[in-house]
This record gives sequence, C-alpha cells and structure tokens, in this order.
Amino acid sequence: MRNPSRQPTPVEGPSPTPRPARRGGRRAQLAALLVPLLAAMVFTPALAAARPAQDAGEDTAQGSEEPDPELLAQGEELYTTGCSSCHGPDGRGERAPDGSLRGPSLTGAGEAGAFYYLATGRMPLANSEEQPQRKPPAYSPEEIDALVAYVSSLGDGPELPGVDITDADVAAGGATFRANCQACHSASGSGGALSYGRAAPRLAPATPEEVGAAVRVGPGQMPVFGRDTITDAELDDLAAYVEYLDDPADPGGLPIGRTGPIPEGFVAWLVGMVALLAFVAWIGTRDPLRRRRA
Repeated sequence: MRNPSRQPTPVEGPSPTPRPARRGGRRAQLAALLVPLLAAMVFTPALAAARPAQDAGEDTAQGSEEPDPELLAQGEELYTTGCSSCHGPDGRGERAPDGSLRGPSLTGAGEAGAFYYLATGRMPLANSEEQPQRKPPAYSPEEIDALVAYVSSLGDGPELPGVDITDADVAAGGATFRANCQACHSASGSGGALSYGRAAPRLAPATPEEVGAAVRVGPGQMPVFGRDTITDAELDDLAAYVEYLDDPADPGGLPIGRTGPIPEGFVAWLVGMVALLAFVAWIGTRDPLRRRRA
C-alpha cells in the first residue's frame, strides 16, 4: 500500500532568471566597458598631439636664451685676433702650405671644449705639433666667457656641465675615478705616460668646472664620457674626489709624493735595504775598531 503521508519529493530545477533583468545587467556591463574605451579613443589622439606641442614649447623656452650680441661680437674679435690663424676664420680648421694641419675644426668643440682649453691656458698654442700643457690663462675670465660663447655658436658641441660638489659623495666619486680615470691619471691623480709620446696630465690644479668640461669633451687622447657612461650626479661625485686628491688624508704615514703603491713600495725597499746594509757594516767594523784602539 502507498503511504498517503509520504509525498514524493519535488525535483528542484534551476530557478529561471527573468530575461529582462539579464538583459539589463549585460547592458550595464557593456556600458561600463565601452564608455572608458570610447573616452580613451577620443582623448588619446588629442593628448598625443598636445604633448609634442608642449614639449616643443618647453624646448623652445629652454633654448630661447640667446647669447648676448655684444658678448658674441667681443668673442668674434678675440677669435679673429688670436685663434683664426690656426683654426680658420670660420672655425673649420686651417692647413699649412705643406698640407699639414695647423689647427683642428672647432665646430664640434662647444662650450665644454672652448672652456677647457682656455681656462687651463692650453690655448692659444704656439706650436700645434706639441701637446698642450697647462699654464696660466692668456685671457681674463670675461674674455674667456666671450670666446666660449662665440666658439659654441660655430657648431653643435657639448655644453659646459654645471658641476656642483656641495653635496657630492666623495667615496662614490673615488669608485668612478678608479673605474674610468685611474688607468691614465694614476691612483693619486699625478698623471702618467701614454702612447705616441703623450702624457695624461696631473689633476691637482683642475677645478670642478674643468673636470666636468674634460669629461664631456675628451681632450687629446682622453675618451669622451657621455651621460650614459657618467651621469651628472656621478660627475659631481667625480669632481669632488679629484678635488679631494689635492690634499688627501695620509693615515698610513708619509705620502712619498703619492706616486702610487708600486713606486712607494720600491722606495720603502730601497730605504730599508740601505739602512740594513749600513747596520750590518757598522756591526762588522766594531771589533777592528776596538783592536786598533788597544
């Protein structure tokens, strides 16, 4: 018999979702996705077009500072008098009657090159075949500014970096110096011999501005170190370390000229061996001296 109290359990199926509600939800989701996409498509070209104009305006504002015409005129007069005979009236170099180069082109020297050679007294040069040596500048600071402005107007060369060693890291500058400069200028900055009869100069007299200019222009056989190799911050640290080499601390004793560990080691051996031989000779002559006195 069938138990009337026991009713069959109804099978529950999936509860149908009202179709209108589903469509409304999908429309809301599509709207949430499409509105930002359409906005991006509309505004991105406008922003992309406005950004170059803004960048161009910034570049124009940065490069809009033209040199003083009076300064350029003074620099041109000084250049014509003291530089054009070797570098040419247009700064593109000059050759002697035998075809040899009297002076290189200055179109790529820029502010950094002109400042380095003029501030260190390496230019003007009497004999172009000799390596320029540091000497007192031939021009006053005002005349150097005028010549730098005029030479930089002859072409597209490196700008004079603004070096600031106020908050520089001397230890970090020492690491940069050992990695890029020590091989030629020695560990103490006292200079060293190069190929073809040239020599890396001593760094002690160099100012931070001269160090920055030399790094960016690469005078003589020195390579050019751009910002991808030595950044502006690393250049500040490097200039501070070169400044420190003028009068470094000597916790280990006498510096012996700061010519480097190997020459200093030879000096120590030489002094030690001479002292040892003198001591041995003194010991060996004690008995004969006593016998003679007796």
